[in-house]
Amino acid sequence: MSPEIQFADRNFKLAVVQELMYNQDLLPKFDPREYAAERGFTFDGGSVEAVPEALAYFDALEVPVELAEKITEIEMDGGNEIYLEIAPNWDGEDGLFDVDEFADVEHFPHLKSMTLLYTGNDEALETLRARGIEADWL
Repeated sequence: MSPEIQFADRNFKLAVVQELMYNQDLLPKFDPREYAAERGFTFDGGSVEAVPEALAYFDALEVPVELAEKITEIEMDGGNEIYLEIAPNWDGEDGLFDVDEFADVEHFPHLKSMTLLYTGNDEALETLRARGIEADWL
């Protein structure tokens, strides 16, 4: 088994998994209804909150270190599949998926561009830009 990336921020991990799972097809797709059937719970497809079991799936998901080089851009958007799998009716009006900690960029040497969900944390943008990453709010 290959080593996995240890993430400091859950939402940064989710943004990376969006890229690897849904945009590049490098991780197996998550099907919340199939997962619910396997685990014996009912998936609430109308939830605006995070479905705890879906969030737990992504928390436990291992992202192999060798996939880090595949990340060149991260595009956080309220319509990203991963967010809709976790909170199907999330309206983007709260900070559910905001990234608070950007230490995880160290794992991604080829990361050149990030579009972030708006938090108003301009210091985060400056930190990313100082690392040579084009960073902007959505």
